[in-house]
Amino acid sequence: MKHTDYFNNFLKNTVNLSQFNLDTLAGRVDSIYAALKADPDLGPRIIKKIPQGSWAQETIISPQNDKPFDADFLLQMKEELDWSDNVQEYINAVYHVIHHHSDYSDMPHSRKCRCVYVEYANNQMHVDIVPYVILSDGTQVIINRDAEQFETTNPSGFTQWMKERDKITNGNLRRVIRLLKFLRDHRNSFTGTKSILITTLLGEQVSEWKKVSDPGYYSDLPTALLHMISDLDQHLQANWTKPSIADPSNPTVNFDHRWTQATYSYFRDRIHSHAAEIDSAYHETDEETSIQKWQDLFGDKFQAPKTSSSSTKFGDAGAAGGIAGGNEPLGTSSSGRSGRAG
Repeated sequence: MKHTDYFNNFLKNTVNLSQFNLDTLAGRVDSIYAALKADPDLGPRIIKKIPQGSWAQETIISPQNDKPFDADFLLQMKEELDWSDNVQEYINAVYHVIHHHSDYSDMPHSRKCRCVYVEYANNQMHVDIVPYVILSDGTQVIINRDAEQFETTNPSGFTQWMKERDKITNGNLRRVIRLLKFLRDHRNSFTGTKSILITTLLGEQVSEWKKVSDPGYYSDLPTALLHMISDLDQHLQANWTKPSIADPSNPTVNFDHRWTQATYSYFRDRIHSHAAEIDSAYHETDEETSIQKWQDLFGDKFQAPKTSSSSTKFGDAGAAGGIAGGNEPLGTSSSGRSGRAG
């Protein structure tokens, strides 16, 4: 059975990052950006900021207890010809401002391979600032500080690709991604698989023709979950060894370095198990048995909503701190209750 109301409640109150945390994140990104723009040397080199990763794609989830949530944003900078022989200077310039700024100098901060990070009190959240440049020939790059070279990228293109796939599923792709990330982070399943791999692999399973042959293929969250994980399982079972995974927005780039054969094999086995568990819970005709099967997968917080009051958790209206979103229809479960989709 579907129990769509349980899924909606579970997303709102357990899986999704709270609106308070989303607002906090957006405010802190704005403050960091304002500090960088105000610097007399760095400010004129900055063009704009661009939300990145799970924050921009609306797949961010609540972290495990005592672990931080984070956000990435691209800091688009002008191409500096004087730095062409020392591309680390893009990262160094950002770090210099953070390191000497009165608001951030006493906070944990440092340079990583492709970014500068700022960590907030008690490690509750951190922000990654990723310098990003469009070169004179139109090539989009970020900086690999360790290799001392540019890396070709198309981050906005990847987000756009993901949102196009999400639209095909009536917004259910992003919810299924959140559920898989919950299984990884909170249920210790397929640990070590990066979010960008989950997003790419699931997005690749989505297609318009599946809706043509079955208009209800992505009609609600549990149905979309059933079909997407089943399709992903079939794809993975056909590949014993780690397949090459191209960036769908830039086929010359791949994500193969993001995992090993061992990590892939573990992910493949876990998805195979989850596909069977989801199929069993979805097609179970006894209501209580079906609920128990869903709880065996997601945990005891997979519950029916107690009230119809509006949730304070991250839904899809005002998603990702206002990056994108919109009002959505109510979903109805097979057990006769209803709830708003998250």
